[in-house]
Amino acid sequence: MIIESLVIIGFALLLDFKFGDPKNKYHPTAWIGTFLAKLTPITKNENSTIEKFGGVCVVVITSGLVILLLFTLNITISLITVDYVSIIISVIIGGLLLKSTIAIHGMEKHAKSILESIDETNLDVARNNLSMIVKRNTKNLDKNHILSGVLESISENTVDGITGPLFYYALFGLPGAFVYRVINTADSMIGYKTDIFKNVGWFAATCDSILNYIPSRLTGLVMIMSAAILQNNWKESYKIMIRDGKKTESPNAGYPMAALAGALETKFEKINHYKLGDGEIILTNEHVYSAISIMKLTSILFFGMVTIPIIYILSLVGWWVHA
Repeated sequence: MIIESLVIIGFALLLDFKFGDPKNKYHPTAWIGTFLAKLTPITKNENSTIEKFGGVCVVVITSGLVILLLFTLNITISLITVDYVSIIISVIIGGLLLKSTIAIHGMEKHAKSILESIDETNLDVARNNLSMIVKRNTKNLDKNHILSGVLESISENTVDGITGPLFYYALFGLPGAFVYRVINTADSMIGYKTDIFKNVGWFAATCDSILNYIPSRLTGLVMIMSAAILQNNWKESYKIMIRDGKKTESPNAGYPMAALAGALETKFEKINHYKLGDGEIILTNEHVYSAISIMKLTSILFFGMVTIPIIYILSLVGWWVHA
C-alpha cells in the first residue's frame, strides 16, 4: 500500500505539472468553494456567539460531507473483485483527486498573466489579476508592489497549494488532504478580520493557522535547500527566514515568504504591514521566474524528503493502511 500511495502522489504531481487545473465545473476545490459560499450567509446573526458557532458548522459540515463522499468512493472501488483492477482504479482516481488539492501550474499561470500585463504596461489589468490571489487592496499598487505581491503569493501558495495537502495526505490519506483544502479554502473566503467575517470566519482562520504551523516551517527549510540547488543565495534565505519569519500578521505565512525573499536577495513589502528581506524593493520578471523554479523544486523535494518518510514511518507503526 505504501507503493500505491507514493504512485498516487507522483501521478498527482505529474498531472499538475503537465496539465494544471480543469475548469471550475470539473474542479472539486471549486465545488467546495461553491458549497461554502452557499452555507456562509445562513450563519449571519446579530449574536456574535451564534455567528461563531455557525462558522464552526460551516467547516464541520463541509468537511464531513467531503469525508463521507471519499469513504463512499473508497467502498465502491473496494467492491471490485479483481485486486489489480481495483488498485489501478484506486491509483488513477486517487491521483486525480489529490491533484485537485494541488496548485503548482495554476499559480505559475496566474503569476505569468500578471507579468504579461506589466510587460504591456497595463497596470490596471495587472492589479486586477493580482487581486484574485491576494487579500490586500491592489487598486493603487505600483509595479514593484505588484511584483512583491506576486512573489509573496508564490511563497504562500507553496504551502497552501502544494506542501500543505501533501503533508496531510501523508498523515491521513485523501481525507486529510481534502479537509486541509476545505479549511484553507474557507479561510481564504471568510477568514478575514472584518466586521462581516470576523465571527463566522474565526474558526476557519484558527484551524488554518493550526494546520499550517508545521508545513509552513518545513516548507521554508525545503525552500532553502531548493535555493542552494538552484544556486540562489541559500545562506541569506536561511538568515532572513529566521529573522523575519515572525514579522507577518499570520503566524505561518512569514516563513516561506522570508525564505524566498532571502533566496532572491530582495525585499517584500506589504504597505503598512511588513517588510521582509534586506534587498531593494526593485523587482523584475526574473525574480518571479526564479520564484516559480523554487516553488516547483520545493514541491518535488518536499515529496521526497517529507512526504515519503512520513508515510514510511507511519506504515511501520501500522497507522498508514491505504490512501
